[in-house]
Amino acid sequence: MSELTVGRARPKARKIVRRDGSHALAHTVLIIGSIIMIFPFAWQIIMSLSTNSQVMSIPPTFWPGDLQWKNFADVFTVMPFMSQFWVSITITVVRVLGQVVLCSMAGYAFARMRFSFKGVVLGLILAILMVPSQVFLIPQYQIVQNLGWLNTSAGIIAPGIFSAFGTFMMRQFFLGLPLELEEAARLDGCNPFQTFWRIMLPLAKPGLSALAIITVLWSWNDLLWPLVVTTYAQNMPLSAGLATLQGQNATNYPVLMAASLLASAPVLILFLAMQRRVIDGIAFSGMK
Repeated sequence: MSELTVGRARPKARKIVRRDGSHALAHTVLIIGSIIMIFPFAWQIIMSLSTNSQVMSIPPTFWPGDLQWKNFADVFTVMPFMSQFWVSITITVVRVLGQVVLCSMAGYAFARMRFSFKGVVLGLILAILMVPSQVFLIPQYQIVQNLGWLNTSAGIIAPGIFSAFGTFMMRQFFLGLPLELEEAARLDGCNPFQTFWRIMLPLAKPGLSALAIITVLWSWNDLLWPLVVTTYAQNMPLSAGLATLQGQNATNYPVLMAASLLASAPVLILFLAMQRRVIDGIAFSGMK
């Protein structure tokens, strides 16, 4: 019996060694991958604290001699940073609210309600996802121009207050909720809007969080449309304002890197404060 026991114990020990080896390999790969991902951000910090000659030097200097903290102060003199910062905040907040409200209502209508040509309308909305956004630039510009919204926050916000992707994502989420909840609400005397607002919408918080996170990231980094619809620096968001810092003949890269760090700080702080919700929301959107 003792020999059999020893013979059975050996394979278990081998399995443990194999698991430890696989974990060590996985950790090594993850560490190398994290270093590769962190290096551009660390290099950006180094460049923001260097002089322009040090940034342009060959071979590059991986650590500046004297830290140039004045580069961060120069950001507020070379560009209207605070004006552009509040424009970015306004655009992002209004777009998030608009997409959460409109896309959730449209998604619920396509998922649960019956109306004529529902399939055709849904197909047309999904067809928008197959067309590059650059195709809509000229029609959108003409509409905004006729409304007198050039060089305004309203002109930047308008095309992004609703999205086909958000509608489709919320439709898929509402399709996954049980029908018995709506039937119970109808028996209690709720009309369709009350059923949506009181029953279905509170259950859709994971989907709404995912949509809000994706909209924040997309709106904060939106570049092409703000550059098209605005010409005055004080009316631009930070993404477009940073693009104007690149000169035709010369660029002050340390100040540009410092401005980029200041512009990314709000999103980074938001991520650190809501890390679990951000990861869950992005993972949810990926699964759907």
